[in-house]
Amino acid sequence: MYTTKNISLKLYHSFASNETTSDFSIITSQNDIVAISNWSKQNDKPLLILGSGSNVLFTKHFDGMVAKMELMGIKKISETPSEVVLEVGAGENWHYFVCYCVQKGWGGIENLSLIPGTVGASPIQNIGAYGAEAKDTIKNVIAYDTINEKWEIFTNQACNFGYRSSLFKSEKNRYIISHVHFTLQKQPTLKTDYGVIREVLHERNIKNPSLVDISNAIIQIRSEKLPDPKKMGNAGSFFKNPIISIDQFEQLKTEFPNMIAYPITDTTYKLAAGWLIEACGWKGIRNGNVGCYAKQALVIVSYGIESGKEVYEFSESIIQSVIKKFGITLEREVNVIN
Repeated sequence: MYTTKNISLKLYHSFASNETTSDFSIITSQNDIVAISNWSKQNDKPLLILGSGSNVLFTKHFDGMVAKMELMGIKKISETPSEVVLEVGAGENWHYFVCYCVQKGWGGIENLSLIPGTVGASPIQNIGAYGAEAKDTIKNVIAYDTINEKWEIFTNQACNFGYRSSLFKSEKNRYIISHVHFTLQKQPTLKTDYGVIREVLHERNIKNPSLVDISNAIIQIRSEKLPDPKKMGNAGSFFKNPIISIDQFEQLKTEFPNMIAYPITDTTYKLAAGWLIEACGWKGIRNGNVGCYAKQALVIVSYGIESGKEVYEFSESIIQSVIKKFGITLEREVNVIN
């Protein structure tokens, strides 16, 4: 295991602030994972596994080991006339994996096109967009238990998936994912229920869309709505869409009839966090080197920050204004390291 001392993390996360780490290493095998976990215990220092850094906000120097996940590979492990199961390394780029499956004609993740990050991060957040979630296709997750010092295979049910959550997120820093198994369909049922998808397909005069058509539509939608992190530092959606009770929703709807919300169960509703933030007047607002993206209020952008503290403080101002206006506390979707 090769480590580097005291380096800047600016190139390793999408906000590109200039925080540093005392130790840095790269993971290319399962043996590296075990070695890095042992190093963390022996040196009594925290360990942070970093994928593409697209969902993390550093706010200060990290006194521990940051290990960049670069365990690669896409391998077919089983196949039937109707489906295929793939084993994918945690370091693979998520969008590359989506494109790979789409080109092969294997469906199930096409609606998750252009989501930044790595395959290993997908079960942690249970990433989702436009009617699809990672949990819909994940069969197993292979991860190292750093507490019990052993490898485990988690079934879909054992992962305890929820809205933008999982066992791996709730038991933070305990498990290090090396591979994910996905079940993909050879004759998939395409998800075009979202109006914005139908609009793009209509604009392109596509009546019988293919997997490629759906993927391209999602890419267009995301490209128009979200800033390119290579050009403007960001972590995509900064906040989760809050879930509230039906009683609370009906009370808010009386006062705010234009509120955007979706029923989740018979007793709960999911609110559009972007709408709440925009209603508080934040969309397009800039404060120093940080701002609320002009095309999507859910995204906080950097105009060249030096420290992630600037983003954190800006997000806290948004949270407090939403509490004041709606009585709802937004939860950060981004992993804040402080």
